[in-house]
Amino acid sequence: MEKIYLAIPLLPLFGAIVAGIFGRQIGRAGAHWVTILGVLGSFVLSLIVIKHIIFDGAPVYNDAVYTWLVSDGINFQVGFLVDELTALMMGVVTFVSLMVHIYTIGYMSDDPGYQRFFSYIALFTFSMLMLVMSNNFMQLFFGWEAVGVVSYLLIGFWHNRESAILANMKAFLVNRVGDFGFLLGIGVVLAYAGSLDYYEVFHKGEGIAAQTMTIIPGSEWSVMTVICILLFIGAMGKSAQFPLHVWLPDSMEGPTPISALIHAATMVTAGIFMVARMSPLYELSETALNFILVIGSITALFMGFLGLIQNDIKRVVAYSTLSQLGYMTVALGASAYGAAIFHLMTHAFFKALLFLAAGSVIIAMHHEQDIRKMGGLKKYMPITYWTSLIGSLALIGFPGLAGFFSKDSIIEAVHHSHLGAAGIAYVALLMGVFVTALYSFRMFFLVFHTEERMDEHTRSHLHETPWVVTFPLIMLAIPSVLSGYLFEDILFGDFFSRSIAVMGSHNGLAEVGTHIHGTWSFFAHAFQGAAFYLAMAGLGTAWFIYMKKPQIAADLQTRFAVIHKVLDQKYYMDHLYLNVFAGAGRAIGQLFWKLGDVMVIDGFVVNGSARVVGWFSSVVRTLQTGYLYHYAFAMIIGMVVLVFAFAIYGNF
Repeated sequence: MEKIYLAIPLLPLFGAIVAGIFGRQIGRAGAHWVTILGVLGSFVLSLIVIKHIIFDGAPVYNDAVYTWLVSDGINFQVGFLVDELTALMMGVVTFVSLMVHIYTIGYMSDDPGYQRFFSYIALFTFSMLMLVMSNNFMQLFFGWEAVGVVSYLLIGFWHNRESAILANMKAFLVNRVGDFGFLLGIGVVLAYAGSLDYYEVFHKGEGIAAQTMTIIPGSEWSVMTVICILLFIGAMGKSAQFPLHVWLPDSMEGPTPISALIHAATMVTAGIFMVARMSPLYELSETALNFILVIGSITALFMGFLGLIQNDIKRVVAYSTLSQLGYMTVALGASAYGAAIFHLMTHAFFKALLFLAAGSVIIAMHHEQDIRKMGGLKKYMPITYWTSLIGSLALIGFPGLAGFFSKDSIIEAVHHSHLGAAGIAYVALLMGVFVTALYSFRMFFLVFHTEERMDEHTRSHLHETPWVVTFPLIMLAIPSVLSGYLFEDILFGDFFSRSIAVMGSHNGLAEVGTHIHGTWSFFAHAFQGAAFYLAMAGLGTAWFIYMKKPQIAADLQTRFAVIHKVLDQKYYMDHLYLNVFAGAGRAIGQLFWKLGDVMVIDGFVVNGSARVVGWFSSVVRTLQTGYLYHYAFAMIIGMVVLVFAFAIYGNF
């Protein structure tokens, strides 16, 4: 199995290198075949690992591949930890990536950067696999930064667009803030545990939790709380949690396939996975768990509100990703790590489906993305329509689809949590259910129903997209329906018993499990709660407003113009970062430049010293007259001075 574990990340890397370096020689077909076969190989091998670890119950694999560095007795190694959590993530990442690779053949067929794009997305897959398979913080950080680098390259893939360059720079800078906290967290782990190996750190967790450190004089902080919050700041950047969420909607400037890959299976899921992996540490700090609950609640609800007023089809789906990541984060804060990972899995399928379906619509509409210029596409694009309907219903948690099982399990787990912030989180999640259904079906109805609003040229050329586009839609629609039925084993069994640690006092998910005994029991339990009815209310409201009484939407926008403006300006977060934080940074920089560079360095050190030398030279220069008798007189004076000096101080 060791060779299989090594081959899984290296196959996409091989494809990325070949397509990137030899893309011109192997051509377009060669580039997509070498990368698709590499990811396909990883997917097949991941299925073997899933069978070996999950179904056969093989021992957890935890070993180093090689030692990169030994410093002061600390080993910096490349190694793999393969357990149920890793196996599940490997399956999700490789399957979604494979579908995106196939889809890209159709979506990027006319793009001059075809080979480069395939190289990048294969490299993205490699980076995420290295992250989820790591058994130590060093390799985790490598994968963490690698997915960040590739996302930068892909968001700005169309580098001739100024908006794309600004978007990838925004993503880069915001993630640097999160990554700074993440790196500090790893540093504190190393300082107090003396190791970067997961298991060694987990083993020393209780000892670390008993220690305190001084951050502000007179205030003692639990070392474990500091570690957990710092690591979570990294997750806030990667998984786009408030207030480090601002980069994710702008990532839509990249091609649609990469939007699907970032939002469904790679970068934004890294933070959720990391916190779940670190559950033995987070369980030792209720302060950190409450902090995570609050951040996730804000993200789940308030990012959903922003989806209500978006008109770009990809941005609507992007804000739904932000909101759903908030749900996963709340689950982490409620110690329902299994529910968070379960929702990560189901969300990967239906969110990739929704993004690729949006791309299918964009292709058919000749790259028009404004949903106000669409309408009535159902009869032109039946496959895209039905798969979009499945994805939308799964997103809102319609009974029987994957999102129903994963989202409801999170809501119920939070409801049964005893942490201080759980009550606020529960209300926020319930409100988010209504909002999610409203914006999801607003988009669905405006795109596929209502009157046709496109121009005549576009209408005359409308047709279903090619099989390389529709095939991934169908393949993703299947797990968007069926994957939820794994809920009993994953959520309420011992599926994650070797991967995730939960204290008994925090285990609200286990309390939910005492009421659930099979699929029909889950249905019955869900129908007794408010989530199902709120979802149906949101769907019904969207149908009434946008299908029956479209004038209501315009009236509401006029009546609540101030609220609409706040939402349109995204709570002025971009303004805050650009004009306040960045502006203040520039002002401070200007001040130090004027005081330090202009006044001290240029004015005193450089120019001042030059002026002193110039003045001294001008004085000395007056002594150089050019007359011989002046020099003879100076020599005589010098001799007289020397004679007197020797006479007084010397020995003759």
